[in-house]
Amino acid sequence: MLVAPSILSADFGKLDNEIDAICKAGCDLVHVDVMDGHFVPNMTIGPVIVDAVAKVATKPLDIHIMVENNNFFIDLLAPFKPEYLSFHYESENHHNRIIQKLRNLEIKPSIAINPATNIDVLEYMIEDLDMVLLMSVNPGFGGQKFIPNVLEKAKKLKEMIERKNPNCLIEVDGGISDKNINELKQAGVDVVVAGSYVFKNDYKTAIESLKV
Repeated sequence: MLVAPSILSADFGKLDNEIDAICKAGCDLVHVDVMDGHFVPNMTIGPVIVDAVAKVATKPLDIHIMVENNNFFIDLLAPFKPEYLSFHYESENHHNRIIQKLRNLEIKPSIAINPATNIDVLEYMIEDLDMVLLMSVNPGFGGQKFIPNVLEKAKKLKEMIERKNPNCLIEVDGGISDKNINELKQAGVDVVVAGSYVFKNDYKTAIESLKV
């Protein structure tokens, strides 16, 4: 299991130290949540902060944009060369256009889907994706409770991936801890995003407990 701590739960007063600490503690990716206050009822960080994170992080960036204008934010964030960038299925009408744009920018494209969105919408896009981000909470805020039916979604998505694009990863974000990590692994999940669980505990111990 790859672990991507979400810096949304970090202490922004010492963000450089927090980023350095999770990288040294063994994380695989640094997860960055960008929210616009329109698609979700919260605003988080913009390009100035992402630039600062990119300069400190020794692990690849995994950016998740929860925004209405995907093109605008991709243009802002592409210079920081994230490994993955996830945009929401629900916020976009021209999914293939955004996927191709990310490919052209040499960023691995990922689509995020909300808890209530059926994964069948990905049937004709999955071959073009490097990752799918399943939200196991409603996006917008950290520290929420895990929604269990994401486990069934992950299993169904894994079947689709094995048929159409075995190299595509499944990432899950929201309410992740050592209490549900084994179930996620059994459901076929490859990457977990953990915010509160990592930053409210010993970083190294928490990250290692998720690497099942």
